[in-house]
Amino acid sequence: MAIDNFPISGRPLDVRVVHALAMIKRHAAATNVELGVLDGALGDAIAPAARAIEAGEHDEHFPIDVYQTGSGTSTNMNVNEVIASLAGQHDVSVHPNDDVNASQSSNDTVPSAIRLAVALAMRDELAPTLLALADELRRAGDRFAEVVKAGRTHLMDATPVMLGDECASWAIMIEQAGGDIDHAVDVLGELPLGGTAVGTGINCPPGFAEGVVASLAGETDLPLRAAAGTPGRMSHQGGQGALATASGALRGVAVAITKVANDVRLLSSGPATGLGELRLPSLQAGSSIMPGKVNPVMCEAANQVAARVFGNDVVVGYAASQGILELNTYLPVMADALLESVTLLANVSRLMGDKMVAGLEADVEQCRRHADRTPSLTTALNPLIGYDAAAAITKQAIAEGRPLAEVAAEQTDLTDEQISAALDPAPMARPHDT
Repeated sequence: MAIDNFPISGRPLDVRVVHALAMIKRHAAATNVELGVLDGALGDAIAPAARAIEAGEHDEHFPIDVYQTGSGTSTNMNVNEVIASLAGQHDVSVHPNDDVNASQSSNDTVPSAIRLAVALAMRDELAPTLLALADELRRAGDRFAEVVKAGRTHLMDATPVMLGDECASWAIMIEQAGGDIDHAVDVLGELPLGGTAVGTGINCPPGFAEGVVASLAGETDLPLRAAAGTPGRMSHQGGQGALATASGALRGVAVAITKVANDVRLLSSGPATGLGELRLPSLQAGSSIMPGKVNPVMCEAANQVAARVFGNDVVVGYAASQGILELNTYLPVMADALLESVTLLANVSRLMGDKMVAGLEADVEQCRRHADRTPSLTTALNPLIGYDAAAAITKQAIAEGRPLAEVAAEQTDLTDEQISAALDPAPMARPHDT
């Protein structure tokens, strides 16, 4: 019925939600047996059926569109029915509602499954790729530790910096975004299982939620815990702030990746008429008409991923705000947006590290040439002659196209040695090194 009702996108709900639901059903069955809600034979039949679904052996049996009933009831019932059908092969009659869905409702299992699926994806798919990208950026920082170049603010020449320090700063941004992912996983760990229809726990025996969640936590090693009492469960069934928090963390990753991608493509621009301070690995032909052109294709892919993640964050933020009384009915679209963002960010982070950062090269001579030419070198003269006198030297040198040192020698009483030492870009890039 649900298949016929929702022929909308042609895309089923992300199967990772189905796998998480099956995991919950398996642990729910075991807990229900312990509490005397289910007969042991039923639990024994449900467990392998659910585990097979978790393993992806029956993904083709979950075709219901993303855009379905907002509680995800269609997918929950799909899972119940497939488990019941598979379990029935063990010569046990298993009812999808009375047995597989015992002590549960779509309204508590679906939001719990979404949290579980997103938390697992964030921890297992995204976090490792961010760590690897940060490590690769730090290695680039080590390679370029002694490469001095012009700094730039407002896209204008500024005082010198070390290329290695720029790369290390990118690594820090990625690491901080990864820390936000870790925090989001913790926030997602509070589950409304046991709330059943409206958070009150009707038809759910005492101890059910605690038993299921403890079992899930032990298996997944996630920081899972049962929401406390009816108000706690209501907060995660009617409200979806945890999903909004997760989406915000994913947006933060997109922000950091965009920063890195834009800096790399600007520093590698040219090579003849741009900055040309970095050389990108040649991954593919850059043009169908211009021979030998190398484009920042990985940067462009990363920025497109970021655009999608920013859009998905808008979807999740709006959807999370639409919880009405005891239920939010935007659950499937939030799950779809979150899991898509995780997948895209994980994939592009891995590719950025492997195919771009690992192969980055510095044009050391070009970097030094720009560092020597930046007019902001006169900043180092401020303590010696004052801001106004240094500004006058800068303006005259620019206007006349002359070296700063030459104009400084004419305009001040400083010795050539003093001027040369002050205008050396390398010490300026690390003023506090001894």
